[in-house]
Amino acid sequence: MAVTTTTSSESTLTDRYQTTIPDSIRKILGLNKRDKIRYTVQSNGEVVISRADQTQSDPILGQFLNFLAQDIAKNPQHLQALSSDLVSHVQSLVAEVDFELDAPLFDEDE
Repeated sequence: MAVTTTTSSESTLTDRYQTTIPDSIRKILGLNKRDKIRYTVQSNGEVVISRADQTQSDPILGQFLNFLAQDIAKNPQHLQALSSDLVSHVQSLVAEVDFELDAPLFDEDE
């Protein structure tokens, strides 16, 4: 008879409906920062969490990029190089902006 080992962990749901995946579960699933996870709801109401396939692409983004590529091919005369003044201006606008990609969002950011 085969013996199966199960791992169980708990986490807390925040006021913003966010939670942290416990370290033991992250290690088992091989999750790193910015990885995607999938929740599968079983017919009995149980939820299975798994590592999401990273090869999936966003169909809307793909369509938009195809649109841009087709427009550039049809209208290359509309392409213009950015001026060094514009690049400098944009850099000055964002020079003091500090951000943390892993920081939680504020309610007004959602």
